[in-house]
Amino acid sequence: MGERHHVTVGSPFDHSYDTPGFLEIATVEHPTHKLNWSDNNPRWVAQWPLSKEKLKALEELVEEQVAQGHLEETTSPWNFPVFVIKKPGKDKWRLLHDLREINKIIEDMGPLQPGMPSPTMLPRDWQLAVLDIKDCFFQIPLHPEDAPQFAFSVPTINREDPMKRYHWKVLPQGLKSSPFICQQYVASLLSSVHAKRKGAIILHYIDDLLVCAPNDSILQHTLDLVVKVLTSAGFQLQEDKVASKDATLEIPRSTNSCKDHCSAEIGN
Repeated sequence: MGERHHVTVGSPFDHSYDTPGFLEIATVEHPTHKLNWSDNNPRWVAQWPLSKEKLKALEELVEEQVAQGHLEETTSPWNFPVFVIKKPGKDKWRLLHDLREINKIIEDMGPLQPGMPSPTMLPRDWQLAVLDIKDCFFQIPLHPEDAPQFAFSVPTINREDPMKRYHWKVLPQGLKSSPFICQQYVASLLSSVHAKRKGAIILHYIDDLLVCAPNDSILQHTLDLVVKVLTSAGFQLQEDKVASKDATLEIPRSTNSCKDHCSAEIGN
């Protein structure tokens, strides 16, 4: 297929946010699968102690997620511990939610596609582009009836105040059903593109997409359709992972308002 090169981004994304509005639109226009539970009785796994340094990092990360609309305060009777770890080689922290216990009472939603289809099966001389959706899970809302189950508590330093409690509004990392829901959600968005792709091939696996076409014109047309449908649904592309066999190919970028762009990384 030839070497793929990074391409120059056209116009930049608008990084302003109106995330709660985005979540409302996403939930109504593209409803998320509801989880099936083998047991609906609330589970409470106590939060374990964290050092002062880690508590401070946890508070900052939670504030970021609340500001972006991914978390909200809760009185949920469910609770599962959270912790933070430092990113390798960086002075930044990552927030993790231990969902092992809740995963035990969530029924499997079906088999996940084994992986991205092999590009070696694509026509040898066709042009291709690879796209990566940024923070895909955090741009897909949990079903509103499931959200309160994904709750946690944030201790205060030296137990000076009551713990603050939050639950996720978007697919959390660590939920065993998140990859399946993400795969189905993105596939449902791309279904409208397949009817207009003019012979192009679109391969998709969770947050990775590969577009292949016999010439640049068809490839550009298909990319325009793919990027438009994804950004209209609130997704953002990972700019440093956009690549193409043709280094002159323009990967379109939407400059719509904040409701069209919602991305989050727990600890950038």
